[in-house]
Amino acid sequence: MSERIRHVEHVMGTVFSFDIRTPRSPSVTAALARAVAWLHHVDRVFSPYRPDSQVTRLADGRVGVGGCDAEVAEVLRLGAEFERVTGGAFTCEPGGRLDPSGVVKGWAIERASTILHDAGAHDHCVNGGGDVQARGEAGPGEPWRIGIADPRDRTGLIAVVSGRDIAVATSGTAERGRHILDPRTGRPATGLASVTLVGRHLTEVDALATAALAMGGAAHAWAEARPGIEALGVTSGGRPWWTPGFEDIALLPCDRA
Repeated sequence: MSERIRHVEHVMGTVFSFDIRTPRSPSVTAALARAVAWLHHVDRVFSPYRPDSQVTRLADGRVGVGGCDAEVAEVLRLGAEFERVTGGAFTCEPGGRLDPSGVVKGWAIERASTILHDAGAHDHCVNGGGDVQARGEAGPGEPWRIGIADPRDRTGLIAVVSGRDIAVATSGTAERGRHILDPRTGRPATGLASVTLVGRHLTEVDALATAALAMGGAAHAWAEARPGIEALGVTSGGRPWWTPGFEDIALLPCDRA
């Protein structure tokens, strides 16, 4: 196997890792630098913790959407669509204040992946805080394998997802507690310990994983009906469930609920 290109970047309050399996070239090296710069740009524009970010100024009423970068309007359009398809279980205004973070990270990672792919790095994986966009293969004839942490035991895995051109996102309570509110009630989501969604595009599966956690017990039936998405959930009582197609893309060392 050719030498891997690996890079770790601390930005947006988490750790991003790049694993590029395409052979090193000037164009790939330059694309990696652009992808890293893109993540820092996203942080400057969208961070709700930076008083100078466009999102903070927009939330405070100091600027309108028209006075922000076009990317802000794009993210808000995506957020509105995710709110629609989840019946209100997703929102860009958690707690009543504008904060599109539920869209931003997955969207930013997928865009970074596109930067690499367009430069010829067709085989790579971008991981941002455990949410993954993988393109191509891990090696000739070898799919990417992505472990999913067991919320009942963070030292172990509940499943390993395998695939090419795949996106995996998990939302849960193990690390930050019940930090996700159900926008429809304003109360913390309590029905699930974690939910993982798998699809092609991280923008979609990352936002929808947040919504699925808020749905609680309704998430299983909703995920089964969502085209192009497979899901693995663990209830607050520790019982796992998964959509039928999940068995085709994952090794499952757990028992069906």
